[in-house]
Amino acid sequence: MKTLNLIFLACLLLFCKTKVVAQTTPDNESAVLNHIAVYVTDLDKSEHFYHSLLNLIKIEEPFKDGKHVWFTLGKAGQMHLIKGESRKVEHDKNEHLCFSVASIPHFIVKLDQQKINYSDWPGKPQSVTVRVDGVKQLYFQDPDGHWIEVNDAK
Repeated sequence: MKTLNLIFLACLLLFCKTKVVAQTTPDNESAVLNHIAVYVTDLDKSEHFYHSLLNLIKIEEPFKDGKHVWFTLGKAGQMHLIKGESRKVEHDKNEHLCFSVASIPHFIVKLDQQKINYSDWPGKPQSVTVRVDGVKQLYFQDPDGHWIEVNDAK
């Protein structure tokens, strides 16, 4: 009887181990964001914009061809600026990048210092939207017209 119990227990442990391994196979593992690529007309201007306004930290990029700037986004991945767009394209606000900051009022000071216009979601100039969950958010555009949301979500 003791031997049967040990065999049963061993089979149960083997089954459980197989089940755990099966749950973490590459077939059902969630993909992880690696980077976001933003196509720009003036690489230097865009690099300055993202670095000075959002404090993004530039990282090494492998191409070294003068057409790429990479920033770290921490655990979220990276943002790659790629020079190549020859004309400004109109972008829809629904398609935007979003960054969170500790304080919207402090961030507005930076926007004002750099003379960057911002609006709330409906488009009211120099206004902030307060979502139903209390998060404050505002919108503005980068030098190429890409929309950016900045909010104070934790």
